[in-house]
Amino acid sequence: MCGAQDEYAFRVLANKGTNEVKSGDTWQPLKTGAQLKIGDVLKISENSSVGLVHKTGRPLEVKEAKTYKVAELADKVGKGSSVLNKYTDFILSSNSAEAKKNRLSATGAVHRGLENIKVFLPESQFGDVFNPMVTINWESAKGGAPYVISLMNQFGDILWKTETPETSVQFDMNSSELANENNILVEVKSKADNKSKSEQYTIKRLPSSANRYEVVKKQLEDADLKEETAFNKYLLAGLFEENRLFIDAISCYEQAIKMDPENPTYKEAYEEFLLRNKLKAAK
Repeated sequence: MCGAQDEYAFRVLANKGTNEVKSGDTWQPLKTGAQLKIGDVLKISENSSVGLVHKTGRPLEVKEAKTYKVAELADKVGKGSSVLNKYTDFILSSNSAEAKKNRLSATGAVHRGLENIKVFLPESQFGDVFNPMVTINWESAKGGAPYVISLMNQFGDILWKTETPETSVQFDMNSSELANENNILVEVKSKADNKSKSEQYTIKRLPSSANRYEVVKKQLEDADLKEETAFNKYLLAGLFEENRLFIDAISCYEQAIKMDPENPTYKEAYEEFLLRNKLKAAK
């Protein structure tokens, strides 16, 4: 029977910098996906951080550069359990080496044809959004910036239009122009080249009366990730992806990267997310 020192306490979900863990007498580089046992010691280097999830499902982000006993970190975690374990399993398995290998060997094509501008949005059957704030991104094969983004109703009437030199834009489904619309069509064009444009994508507001809305709302309440941190946004991206709410997951990844741009975990996971869900073609 294993002793208390060998008992698993945390899993590593995010890792920035050259952090180390000591099990027994040996220091080793910390890796995402690793399990930390109660008897282990964790060393955080300068300008680094580690995102952990406790065995009860509660998250803990460690940022201060020093050496920690894992047992002491476990004592810092709040009492009670969280539903997060379900999503940490999903996040770790989705980003594992095996998952990447399986994705690379799969032959499924990206859904869309060869548009000049490729918007990273799902097919319309997965176009539901839970949160009103929506972030969309695209890449352009030709045409280039600036880009004109048009949001239209089902009849093609333009509800909201903006121009940007970036390849990303954010809008609010609860804004005065969009609040009365449940289904919105999105199109991105190059201002410099009118022929260079994306296909039209559908974004659908998930009705608050829908059973699915209630299920997700309850999961979010149970996950209790209200604090605005990059690590929490990353965990929320996993929750939304598992609920097939890809547009909400995209917004969470974007926020995580904006909040902690130096953290490779979030960028790599976002890229994997886009590729495995066929929202982006592998280069």
